[in-house]
Amino acid sequence: MKNRSIFNVIARKAAHAAGTPWVFCIALGAVILWAFTGPLFGFNDSWQLVINTSTTIVTFLMVFLIQHTQNADTIALHLKLDELIRATREADNQLLNMEELDEIELEALRRRYEELADRAARHKADAASRSGGKRK
Repeated sequence: MKNRSIFNVIARKAAHAAGTPWVFCIALGAVILWAFTGPLFGFNDSWQLVINTSTTIVTFLMVFLIQHTQNADTIALHLKLDELIRATREADNQLLNMEELDEIELEALRRRYEELADRAARHKADAASRSGGKRK
């Protein structure tokens, strides 16, 4: 499990760092610095091109970086949930590969679980009304 690729390590650290207040402050500082240099360059096209190009490059790279880390997190989450489903005797093992189902099958499962939730809520309400009636 310790055999992580260098890209995974860098991607996780960079994605984590990108969400910190310090990186936000650095980015904000860069934008403020750029704005203050506007008068020096006469707000010309080259001055505007610097911020446009910089933000485009950073955004482009961050999309792939964040998607990579999100994919890894999603896989890990699915594996953990799969293990919980597998280990629970009463669980429906059909849910183990739910991400592979098409929209029609997912909708049918959603309706099934919605009905179970409604039935549980009615059962709870009935139990509460019965116990409430005995207290009087």
